[in-house]
Amino acid sequence: MLPSRDLMHRRRRLRQVVFSDPPHRLDDDSWPRRAIEGVIVDASPHVIVLARADGSEVRLPMSATTSIWYDGKAELAELRPGRRAVVRPTDAGGLAAERIWVDVARVTGVITGRVGNRFDVDAGPHRGQLTVTVPDDALRRVQVRHPRLEPGALFDVIGIRRGREILGLRPLRSSPQPAPHAVAPPPRRTTPWVLRGTATWFEDPDGGRGAAYPALDPHGHGGGCGAGPGVRLPYLSLGSELWVRNECTGQEARVPIIECGCMAARFCDRCVRCGTSPRGRVVELSRSAFVDLGGDLDAGCFNVTVRVDRP
Repeated sequence: MLPSRDLMHRRRRLRQVVFSDPPHRLDDDSWPRRAIEGVIVDASPHVIVLARADGSEVRLPMSATTSIWYDGKAELAELRPGRRAVVRPTDAGGLAAERIWVDVARVTGVITGRVGNRFDVDAGPHRGQLTVTVPDDALRRVQVRHPRLEPGALFDVIGIRRGREILGLRPLRSSPQPAPHAVAPPPRRTTPWVLRGTATWFEDPDGGRGAAYPALDPHGHGGGCGAGPGVRLPYLSLGSELWVRNECTGQEARVPIIECGCMAARFCDRCVRCGTSPRGRVVELSRSAFVDLGGDLDAGCFNVTVRVDRP
């Protein structure tokens, strides 16, 4: 049985009681600029109106400097009612829209089947089976990063949703994975509590702020998974917190673990957003948390320092 978010919240409350942790809210002043997700209701050159999951509407002013992404730099015409948008505001107060991603989607996992340009992808037990179509004009671009587009190969693309269909258009911007004959680094004798590597993002169906961690405790109903071969990470549980710092922007925040990042440990690539990250993927952030910390969804990653919360 997969863990529910209710279980995660119960574990956080129990942890606070047992270890006398002060209550921490993700909407306090320590959190950086808050991304806004919702369905586009209306848009003009001066304002965008979004309907959020809780039924409320938010109006954000736009200007000539507002950047719109829809498979690349896009124009106002792509802000069509009914499409989903993720907006990064210009400041913590969310007074205006700095950047808008329209219908952005991501598929990360292992290819289980292929028919032509349609790929079935196992995204892990928490995200299930996904189907993605890679158009002909994008196939060569994807193959630069994923030359083996066949069952058993890893797959990570960013694209857009069109109704129920996902179009995979661009691979993650990262350095190539190490060659199979590459010599592995010597094993560590101790488990590190400060992790420096790559942060990526995933789509959280609840639109929440949290992290998927590659070494979640497998016992009980935590829905955990191992950290993968050659990766040494401390085991944590649902409800634990990570202090995450974007080394490209300097923005940081405490982020709760809401699920297991089962697929992250299987990738050995390095992010190249501001230099090459010192190791591979150490955390996946939900889409809103990723944007809050200064990440660009179309880039797909940033260099990160993660400090594990230890009582």
